[in-house]
Amino acid sequence: MNLLLLSNSTNAGEEYLGWPRPLIKSFLEQYGIKKCLFIPYAGVTISWNNYTERVSNVFAEFGCQIESIHHAPNPVEAVENAACIVVGGGNTFRLVQCLHEQKVMQPIRNRVLNGLPFMGWSAGSNIACPTLRTTNDMPVIEPASFETLNLIPFQINPHYLDAHPDGHGGETREDRILEFLELNRKTYVVGLREGCALAVEGESIKLLGNRPMRVFQYHAPAYELETRDDLSFLMREMVV
Repeated sequence: MNLLLLSNSTNAGEEYLGWPRPLIKSFLEQYGIKKCLFIPYAGVTISWNNYTERVSNVFAEFGCQIESIHHAPNPVEAVENAACIVVGGGNTFRLVQCLHEQKVMQPIRNRVLNGLPFMGWSAGSNIACPTLRTTNDMPVIEPASFETLNLIPFQINPHYLDAHPDGHGGETREDRILEFLELNRKTYVVGLREGCALAVEGESIKLLGNRPMRVFQYHAPAYELETRDDLSFLMREMVV
């Protein structure tokens, strides 16, 4: 597999897809990609046409053409013929609902497991996991299943935040993850902070960015890992 999983598209105060442009450029060049199939299904308050145009403008800087799956007469054929798949962020429930509805979840998984380069940010990274259950999004629509691509054996929580704002009486992000682990004990959850990404090549995985990630597992203290640390354990099934 060849995956680039970004926590977020845009840091506060930056232009769209600003911080990850060097990572995107390197990924496209590494695999000689000149055309990508874009999946805009996570867009809810932005039209899929406008979403596609926005992404196209950035990828054009790298000599890469974007074609959107929503323009394809046959979405499954579009996946089968793609040279790279790019999945944008937005609402994960809407994204997963559309992927199941268009019957492309399994075709995407099959192609990526056989080496098709895959890039996603936010919701687009969430769907590389076994399920969508560690998304931050509101369930604005009900997908046929919470199951996603299952490309990696652990869960990602993108946009991970440590902060508990003054005056906020609700749960922290860590509280929510611990709830997930209470009911899903045989998996790791990676809190991927903004400005960070995970790169997967075969069985190799590494953290990119200038911030550590936070790792959670059932009934164990959460801990931090840096870019220099060995993350290979994440790619193996958890032994409990």
